[in-house]
Amino acid sequence: MWAIRHRAIGTLVAVAVVLGWLALAAFAGPYSGRLSDVATNDNAAFLPADAEATRADRLANDFTDRQTTPALVVYERASGITDVDRQKVTADATRFAQVPGVVTPLPPPVPSEDGQAVQLIVPIDASGNGGDRIHRAVDELRDVTGPGADGLVVEVAGPAGLLADLVAVFSSIDGPLLLVTLVVVLVILLIVYRSPVLWIIPLLAAGVSYVVASLAVYVLASNDVIKLNGQAQGILTVLVFGAGTDYALLLIARYREELHHHPRTLNAMIAAWRGAGPAIFASGSTVIAGLLCLLLSDLNSNRALGPVTAVGVGVTLVVMLTFLPALLLLGGRWAFWPRVPYAGTTDRAGGLWRAIGAFVGRRARLIWPITAAVLIALATGLTQLGATNLGQADQFTDRTDSVNGQEIIDRHFPGGLGSPTTIFVSADRADEVAAAARAVPGVARVQPLTAAPGAGGQADPSAGTAAPPKVVNGRVQLEATLTEEADSGAARQTVRQLREAVHAVPGAGAVVGGFTAITIDTNDAADRDQNVIIPTVLGVIAVILALLLRSLLAPLLLIVTVVLSFAATLGLCAVLFSHGFDYPGVDSSFPLFAFVFLVALGVDYNIFLMSRVREESLKHGTRPGVLRGLCVTGGVITSAGVVLAATFSALAVLPLVVLVELGLAVALGVLIDTIVVRSLLVPALAHHIGPAIWWPSRLRRVDQPEQPDYRARHAR
Repeated sequence: MWAIRHRAIGTLVAVAVVLGWLALAAFAGPYSGRLSDVATNDNAAFLPADAEATRADRLANDFTDRQTTPALVVYERASGITDVDRQKVTADATRFAQVPGVVTPLPPPVPSEDGQAVQLIVPIDASGNGGDRIHRAVDELRDVTGPGADGLVVEVAGPAGLLADLVAVFSSIDGPLLLVTLVVVLVILLIVYRSPVLWIIPLLAAGVSYVVASLAVYVLASNDVIKLNGQAQGILTVLVFGAGTDYALLLIARYREELHHHPRTLNAMIAAWRGAGPAIFASGSTVIAGLLCLLLSDLNSNRALGPVTAVGVGVTLVVMLTFLPALLLLGGRWAFWPRVPYAGTTDRAGGLWRAIGAFVGRRARLIWPITAAVLIALATGLTQLGATNLGQADQFTDRTDSVNGQEIIDRHFPGGLGSPTTIFVSADRADEVAAAARAVPGVARVQPLTAAPGAGGQADPSAGTAAPPKVVNGRVQLEATLTEEADSGAARQTVRQLREAVHAVPGAGAVVGGFTAITIDTNDAADRDQNVIIPTVLGVIAVILALLLRSLLAPLLLIVTVVLSFAATLGLCAVLFSHGFDYPGVDSSFPLFAFVFLVALGVDYNIFLMSRVREESLKHGTRPGVLRGLCVTGGVITSAGVVLAATFSALAVLPLVVLVELGLAVALGVLIDTIVVRSLLVPALAHHIGPAIWWPSRLRRVDQPEQPDYRARHAR
């Protein structure tokens, strides 16, 4: 009678948990498609928090009524611009002035020296959250110009055109990325379970995790508790589905195993939860802790990514430890049909992993040095990663209007025209600073912002220097036009030299900003972030592993193997990016993002393995425990790795090189970690070291249990 009542109470609790989560998911569902409404995708979302370019940006506010971002509308005719073309430029400029968000008056058109192009600078209001405003204004500018005709090519480019194209990409993330991710997870679950029913349970749990996480992020972002941008939005989707499916696979595999030992499903679920729950919790905590380390970043974009994805993993962790067990309990044994696990029977799966375990047991001393050598060899590819950063034309996998327009500008105009480098100096030293700036190689022109600027605070590039400069709080704004395009490596080198030159003018208090300066400070901040965040992440993960495994040596070895896996992945990616995909470089944030995701997620699989190895070592001794742990977790961990790799590879559907590179790096890294590191290197190393791997816990003292109370005496 007690058993019946106990089972009935368990069923009622499971029903209540399932209905509660489904009700919350139904409420949260609409918000998953509205994350773009609270995302901030303007330039301020990616500025360093405290850098010279940021200070310059603040000083610029004093010289203009509104912050502006220039759109560069360029007209090109290979045979030479005609009078009809000039009339179109004039007519378009009149209509541009009526577009909401455009700051007037507009400066006059600038013809190229070769007579084949005309450029028109159109400043757009960028105050506040200007990303969406710029996007709408650029769309209207493109509607006004049309695609060109009769040999005349017209494009809208410049910083505003680039930002508009980025916002368009980020705004369309939700649908295609979510669809591809769902299809990928569905296919893999069908292959793994070969069941017409079981795949529904983890996919439903992952879906609930995603919509509830989206609601949490939406509420936090709309109340300015966290910042959301398109990059974080895309990664949130794949991370929630990838991590959620991983946790589901681990719990379901343990539940299936326990169903072979318990006649009642409730008892089997309790045993499975107690066995897999700590590993899942430790895994999720590791990922959350690693992601929150991004809060130490100097870059707003990095600090935004950390909390957003940490919230997603946190919600996923709660869902997988509550909603998923309740679903499995209600599904009972028949959820596994046609391979139904009955109590007292033996699970015949895992023959491959028993063979691998036997191989590791026989050749451990040979396996780990060979696998380590292979990873080190792959890591040598890091020398090809280089320091080349993606430029404006390199951001997209597909050609966009802003990229086409920038190529036209590069052919006919000084590269920095329309996106000048700004210099803020004391008014009494302005002439000296201007002379020092003009002497810098790569600077085509230096002129002050006058009291009657051409447009919205923009200096008129066709004006002379007769007009008096505008003085605000004792400062003058100079604008330096570079000969190279603003996002090129040559332009960055020029601005570094320009800073040295103007800083050397005594008493000038020169501050250099602008598009190129922002890129420089962003790259420098990214380098600083790597030096600070990477050691912090490793330290946090080491503490979590030490608490979980109750050892100091084992966590150290696991971290070394994961770092080695990370280095091998980046080395392989460097070769693929350069020679396979022909990418000119990587985004400055790529190494840090790749490290955080690969190390945090890579440690997950070692947590799954080593927590089970410790459990088996308590019963059978360390070396047998290593092999038994490998055999029982090999299939599920490999499946989890394939799922995570496949979900991150879904980022390839987005036309942004940085997300394609990140998705490929995480996918390759996870596969290397699950197939090489966790299947061969870690088990072979642990088997070779033996009980000493548990140092300083008592478990290190005995290799084989001989007394019945072995587990009780060596559990600490």
